Amino acid sequence: MADSSIQQLLIEETVKAVKTCYQADIAASQISLQETRKEFEGQFTIVVFPVTRFSKKSPEQTGQEIGELLQDAIEEVVSFNVIKGFLNIVLSDDYWINLLNNTISTPEFGVFQPTGKRIMVEYSSPNTNKPLHLGHIRNNLLGFSVAEIWKAYGYDVIKSNLINDRGIHICKSMLAWQKFGNGETPETAGLKGDHLVGKYYVAFDKAYKSEIEGLKAEGQSEEEAKRNAPLIKEAQHMLQQWEAGDADVIQLWKTMNEWVYAGFAVTYNSLGVAFDKFYYESDTYLLGKDIIQEGLSKNVFFKKEDGSVWIDLTADGLDEKLVLRGDGTSVYITQDLGTAQLKYDEFGMEESIYVVGNEQDYHFKVLFLILKKLGKAWADGLFHLSYGMVDLPSGKMKSREGTVVDADDLMAEMVETAQSRTEELGKTEGFSEEDKQELYRTIGMGALKYFLLKVDPKKRLLFDPNESVDFQGHTGPFIQYTYARINSILRKGEYSAGAKLYDIATISLFERDLIQALGNYPSVIAIAAQEFSPAHVANYTYELAKLYNKFYHEVSVLKTEDVAVKGFRLRLSAATADTIARSMQLLGIQVPERM
Repeated sequence: MADSSIQQLLIEETVKAVKTCYQADIAASQISLQETRKEFEGQFTIVVFPVTRFSKKSPEQTGQEIGELLQDAIEEVVSFNVIKGFLNIVLSDDYWINLLNNTISTPEFGVFQPTGKRIMVEYSSPNTNKPLHLGHIRNNLLGFSVAEIWKAYGYDVIKSNLINDRGIHICKSMLAWQKFGNGETPETAGLKGDHLVGKYYVAFDKAYKSEIEGLKAEGQSEEEAKRNAPLIKEAQHMLQQWEAGDADVIQLWKTMNEWVYAGFAVTYNSLGVAFDKFYYESDTYLLGKDIIQEGLSKNVFFKKEDGSVWIDLTADGLDEKLVLRGDGTSVYITQDLGTAQLKYDEFGMEESIYVVGNEQDYHFKVLFLILKKLGKAWADGLFHLSYGMVDLPSGKMKSREGTVVDADDLMAEMVETAQSRTEELGKTEGFSEEDKQELYRTIGMGALKYFLLKVDPKKRLLFDPNESVDFQGHTGPFIQYTYARINSILRKGEYSAGAKLYDIATISLFERDLIQALGNYPSVIAIAAQEFSPAHVANYTYELAKLYNKFYHEVSVLKTEDVAVKGFRLRLSAATADTIARSMQLLGIQVPERM
């Protein structure tokens, strides 16, 4: 909220007032303090109902008595009103003026001190057999933003990426390239490497389905045909060769993976996301076998007659879970147990966040529970940031393979949409061609990122590209335009960061509302971090931009003749622009100086 010290003071004095009036002790945690609803006079509201059990009086009378004591005890409280069981507190103009001048406008405002604690955020986790798609975009943006928010919250943050670079799906692309590729490379094909490898993954699927149909025509069942198709048998053999270290297979695997990594790097750069640490499944898939032995010795796991190792989680409302196959080979959970231990051994972080879609909810429940049963103290710091799927209005977006929307295609289309919308509105007068292209990219990517991040991560969302590039809606471009407008005002007003502080006598309702919203910035960061939800930052920034536009339309900034009032309003404008830029940066969104 606006200023934690005034909130603390209001709570403390309310506790004292209850003691004075009703000879009762009430815990500070039982005092409910919130911002006053806009239809009522006041900035903070104390909910009186919990106090009536001590006062034995009506909520109205109880609120009146507490309000009188608060007004006497706190200099900043100039008046109050009681609406049913709600005590609305009105703070003085001096309080809000001082808050802007001496708190919000200082470099320290909203900067959290280092906690000395460390958090890892793992996101992206792509497969190296195909390009990134729309679902990956939400994953990457969420992971990157959550990491930036925790960094702002005072934590040492490690951004990690576990790349799924081995397995039957990788062998499918490799085998198809061997059979149908004729030595094609990204250079000879004129394709990004990830798109080229994805092309052969699709080619495998097409040829495999054709073989299945042929076997079914010969009388085999669907399941038999899927098992007996020559291509799948060859792919399985290639995987065995890879695991045995066959030199030719390993070389092909390395070559095709390098193509993919080069392609991913371009996509990550366009998205504006980055990583501090890469883990590769090819390095980690054997990890976890020691943990299985540890679990057997602790009787956490048990062996079945075929030699497979399991854990019985039925008492925890789950089921029996296989953790190692009878032939001694790993399953996903084996690897994840080992990787979790490896990550902790390397970085010793207090918290480890997995950004993975909600289709994996059960997997992470099992993983975290097993680690706790194994007695890993650090397992309490594990968290699955589960997010919903992204849908598109049908026919709105082209898809490279007809089933999923390619990330590169989507980003390119967003920039094109931003260009056409910006040109329609005539917002590029005086821009060089290079500046125009940079502006279109900034607006298009801002529209995409904001639309995906403004929704609670847990919710499924419908992404409409056209709606996202609306300069008047609940969108990134609306906030970007507001920022550019404020910068234009500051340039015209010749405002500088070291400008004189002006103590004016009174402020308008619009100025006060804007200052109160600016004061909320630190608490928004804290809530967004604690709830792993960039949506708090996104929606706060939108509300702030709306409040500034209201202020701008209702209150004159540049035409005010009073030098002190003009200076104060320019300072308020500068603080708003700074807070918008900082908030958008936490979402990975750039704000243009002009548009």
